[in-house]
Parts: sequence; structure tokens; C-alpha cells
Amino acid sequence: MTTFDTHSDLIAGRRVLNAPVSAMRIIGTAALAFGVFLSGFVISEPAPYELVIAGQVAVWFLIGLSLSRTVGILLALLITFNVGGMLSLTQMVEDVGGGAIYIAVSVFLALSAVFYAAMIEADHRRLKVMFQAWVIAAILTSLLGIAGYFHLFPGAEVFTRYDRAKGAFQDSNVFGPYLIAPALYLLHGILAQKLSTAPLRAAGLLVLTLGIFLSFSRAAWALFLFGAVMMVIIMLLKERSGAFRLKILLLSLAAAVLLVVAFVLALQSEQISNLLSSRTKLVQDYDGGHLGRFERHRIGFLMMMEKPLGIGPLVFSTIFPEDEHNVWLKSLTTYGWLGAVTYVGMVISTIVMGFNRLLRDRPWQPYLAIAWIVLCGHALIGNVIDTEHWRHFYLLLGIIWGCVALEYRHGRQTRAARAKH
Repeated sequence: MTTFDTHSDLIAGRRVLNAPVSAMRIIGTAALAFGVFLSGFVISEPAPYELVIAGQVAVWFLIGLSLSRTVGILLALLITFNVGGMLSLTQMVEDVGGGAIYIAVSVFLALSAVFYAAMIEADHRRLKVMFQAWVIAAILTSLLGIAGYFHLFPGAEVFTRYDRAKGAFQDSNVFGPYLIAPALYLLHGILAQKLSTAPLRAAGLLVLTLGIFLSFSRAAWALFLFGAVMMVIIMLLKERSGAFRLKILLLSLAAAVLLVVAFVLALQSEQISNLLSSRTKLVQDYDGGHLGRFERHRIGFLMMMEKPLGIGPLVFSTIFPEDEHNVWLKSLTTYGWLGAVTYVGMVISTIVMGFNRLLRDRPWQPYLAIAWIVLCGHALIGNVIDTEHWRHFYLLLGIIWGCVALEYRHGRQTRAARAKH
């Protein structure tokens, strides 16, 4: 009988046993990256993204992807949020089927956030692959939006809407914010990595910046400015080297000068100049007019004080000229008081937990910082736009909770190591 009676036999045995596990991890990481990549192409629904991520969620949890206590808390919050949505369906008298589909999508997005968090906690190295896939998708969809805006090939106008670039998205106001996290990832690489790698990253950043600009989304512009400033501030706080801080400042100033030059050149186009002058008005007619955005917000919040279960998904736009365009009001109308309180609590707790771990020296710190900054920005622009069904919002949520779970595990391992000594 053959037995593992030597040390070398044991090592060989472990390698044979670990080989399938390692292969599964590689395949799983590649599939995860492919799913993230598909998040940049949502021209119609259901998009390939839904099918791929739904399949991965089912497969991974069937083969034993575990949930830690931290990720379990995220799952509990998202379940409670969607229970509120299910209760709001009872208030609908028309198109209940459409409302049910809406809540079904909400449940899928919730599971995607939990899936991302669990996958990241299982192996933090997946973060790099995920962000690289996000960057590639963002550059490609941005190029489509740019091509559409400038009519670079026949039929390219399909990638625009109302003379605004939208890439492979349905709406410019989703397209623009989608590009922010990849842009900050490239910006971080330019500031933190060797200067020899900066030109390639700078080229990618230029494409994303032009895509953000041509989306003519005021929320995306504000989010990009907020994100870039916050990224520089966090890097200056984290790095102790005076030389490194000087490098960050000089590169940031150079980038700011280049952006100003590019902005001035863009204004030479009459089409861009006219649309820009229209979009830069702080309050548009559809914001401050009769039953405009802000008046709908006021009326909607007052109405929801008498509707504890909400009014149901997509019902608000049948009462008023447009949708809520305010994620907090949306959480009330579509998910009732239970969903709204849960949503607000989830966003606040995510921001607080991320902030408390923002400057720690960990391999996942840059990814946590980028996701945290962009999520904070989404909480701000949520005052004027609905973000609760944006796929990349749940990707950000999963990244932050995954990093928080990694931090808790790191703390437990550190305490256990100290106890042994």
C-alpha cells in the first residue's frame, strides 16, 4: 500500500489537493472580472451583466462561498430594504407586474453587492483585477460616447442622447458617474506609481475625462471634481514622505493646468459651447418651474408622511410629470418607511465604517479609498438624481463592505498572533 510517509510526499499531496482549488480561484476571479467589465454596457435590459452576475451568484453560493458576520450584516440590511419594497407593492392598483419586476431587479442588485463583498473578503487580490476590468470597460464605453458625440462613424449617434454622450448606457446621467471610479483609479496610479507608467494611465484618464465632460451631466462633473480633490487630500494625509507629497502636489497642479487648457480648447466648438452654457445653469427650468424637480421633492416628502408603506415602484411618475430624481424620496415612495430608514442607515454606516479604516496601511487601502470617495459623492448627488438602481452603486457598496470585512479578519489574525506570543 502506498502511503504519504515522508515530508516530500505530504508536500506533493497538498499540491495535488490544492491544484483544483487554485484553478477554481483563477477561473472565479476571471469570471468576476468579466462581470465587472460587462457593467459598462447596459444599452437594453436585461443586459448581459445581469445574466452573467446572476449565474455567478448562484454557482458560487452553491459551491460554498461563505458569508462572514460583516457581510451578513450587509445582506440583512439589503433584505430589510427590499422587504419594504415588497410591502409597497400592496399599495399598487395598476401595473403590479411592472412593480414586481422593479423589486426583483432591486433584489438582484442587493445580491450582487453581497456577492462582491464575499468574493473580495475571500481574496483581496481580486480588487486589482476588478478595477482593471472596470477601467477597460469605462474606456471602451467612453470611446463609444465620444465617437457618438462627434459622429465618427455611421450610426454612432446611438451612443448619444439629446446631444449628450451616453456611451453604451441608456442615460447620460448614469454614464458620466460610472466613469468616476475608474478615473480616480488611474489618477491614483499616476500619483502613486512610477512616472514611467504615467503616460499610459494619463491617456486613459484623458479619454475618461472627455467622456465625463461630453456627458454634460452636472452631477458627473461635480462628482469628478469632488473625487479628484478628495483623492489628493487622502493621499497627502496618508503619505508621510515630504518628497512624495511634493510629487503629488506638482502632478496635481500639472493635471489641473492640462484640464483647464483642454476645457478652453473644447469651448472653441460652438456646439459644445452652446450646450455647456445651457447645462451650467445652476437651476434649470425643469428644476425650479411649476411641478419642477424641487417642488416635486417638497410635495413628495409631505405626501409620504401619510404613506408608511409607500406608493409602489414607478407610481410617482404617474402622479407627477417625472420620476422622483431624489434617492431619499425614492426610498420612501418605493420602499416605504421601513425601506427608507434602512437605506439611510446603510449608506451612513457604510460611509462611517469606510472612513474609520481609510488611512490604514493595507493592500486594499487604495481600492477602499476610491470606492469610499465615489460612494460619498453618490450620496450627495442622490439629492437630485435616483441612484438606487445603478449597478455600479452596488459594486461600490460591495467593495467597501468587502474591505471592511478584510479589516475585521486582519484584526482577528493580528490578535491571535499576539496571543500566541
